[in-house]
Amino acid sequence: MFDIDGTLIVQLVNFIVFLAILNVIFMKPVGAAIARRRAYIEGLQHDIEQLQGSANDIRSEADARRLQARREAEEAIAKARAAAGKEADAQITEAQARAAKIVADAHTKVDGEVESARAEEPRIVAALADELVGRALGGAA
Repeated sequence: MFDIDGTLIVQLVNFIVFLAILNVIFMKPVGAAIARRRAYIEGLQHDIEQLQGSANDIRSEADARRLQARREAEEAIAKARAAAGKEADAQITEAQARAAKIVADAHTKVDGEVESARAEEPRIVAALADELVGRALGGAA
């Protein structure tokens, strides 16, 4: 069947030597390069995960600051509206007081003019009566 002779043994030794040389020259350096590349990629993935975590933390902090700023702005607006309302009420009260004084002064002036007119009333009535009598007598004559 099979004759084992020296050629087979030489070929077998030759193949083993070839595998050893192939392993030393090609397989180990390629394996090491693949291992280094995997380590590099895993390092990058780890860095990316850390950076994403940091970005999420920064985003959360920015959202919190934005929310706090919005609350402060709303409080400031509410305070400003309240102050403006108080100022408007004060101005309205002041304007109403001035208007009331103007009305009171006008009433006083009108009352004075009415009194003056009433004081002059008998003289005016007498003058009018004299005029009418003079016309009536002067017109009949």
